[in-house]
Amino acid sequence: MSENIEQQCGTLRELVSDYTFKTIDGEVSLSNLIGEKGDLFVIHNMGRGCVYCTMWADGLNGMLPHLEDRAAVVLASPDDPQTQQEFAQSRQWKFRMISTQGSGFSKDMGFEPKPGEHWPGVSAFHQNEDGSIIRSGKAVFGPGDEYSAAWHMFALLRDGANGWEPKYTY
Repeated sequence: MSENIEQQCGTLRELVSDYTFKTIDGEVSLSNLIGEKGDLFVIHNMGRGCVYCTMWADGLNGMLPHLEDRAAVVLASPDDPQTQQEFAQSRQWKFRMISTQGSGFSKDMGFEPKPGEHWPGVSAFHQNEDGSIIRSGKAVFGPGDEYSAAWHMFALLRDGANGWEPKYTY
């Protein structure tokens, strides 16, 4: 079963640089984010201007303790650290936040196909004993994907989602 899941989730073995990111507390490296866990999920988020990204992050926030039991987790967006902190607080998110502003990280990981155009998704990283970092998996988020349970719940309804779209408040 795990082979099938790995194939669906885009398992990779791609060597990456030790990127540096901005946070509300200063700069932090990718290796520092991985920390003692040895593994890291980076949730690629388009920022506060995307209701879909907000819905994914809301759902993943509820799973955060489960995810962090196995790996480190951060939410990355192109928003500046202050904007990230304010928006995270308004959503009651518990994620560590990193800003990809001024870094080639999102582009290099395939989540910024054009300058200023960001895609949502997730990348998984592992730090080897020699300190090298590999991206071990990635997935792009989109309506109906397996990373947001709401779509699958709506699929059970007679008319499915029926044009429903997420909002910041209901």
